Amino acid sequence: MKPIAFDASTAECLVFTCKAGLLAGVAHDLKLRVERFDIAVDEAGIRARFDASSLRVVCAQAGGRDDPRALSDRDRREIEATIAREVLDARAHPAIEFRSKPVAPSAEPEIEGTLRIRGREQPLAVRPRRDGDRAVIEVTLDQTAFGIRPYTAMLGALRIRPEVRVRLTTPWPEAHDA
Repeated sequence: MKPIAFDASTAECLVFTCKAGLLAGVAHDLKLRVERFDIAVDEAGIRARFDASSLRVVCAQAGGRDDPRALSDRDRREIEATIAREVLDARAHPAIEFRSKPVAPSAEPEIEGTLRIRGREQPLAVRPRRDGDRAVIEVTLDQTAFGIRPYTAMLGALRIRPEVRVRLTTPWPEAHDA
């Protein structure tokens, strides 16, 4: 297999959070983008590194739809700083990393590996789906499995659900066409 590399110029990594709690009506679901990452694919497997300080707010979402006017620039900056500082502790844990076992070339490859966030590792198995010439991997992660206490405000009346959805989209690696 010829080595393949992806980064933010050829791939996209989005993170989706959902609000909960008694005051959820005053909060926003969020669509975030990881701005800096590198993914390498070769015979040994997949190695991915995501910069924990590079999550940026794309927009708020309402009912699963983008609501680009719901947040001010100040709101966006505050959310981004809170994610880096309090949620991901990016100073102590600058990278989110994934390492897989070798991936057999297949029309429907299964990827098994280990995801490391905030120094804690969890097994992760995903199966990319093909969408035209793109590979799409979607996974729901429980923040608490990585030692992350989901963000809360107003004495817990407003909080982010523990589960976040991550969607990674890359070009479909031609070497995986069987």
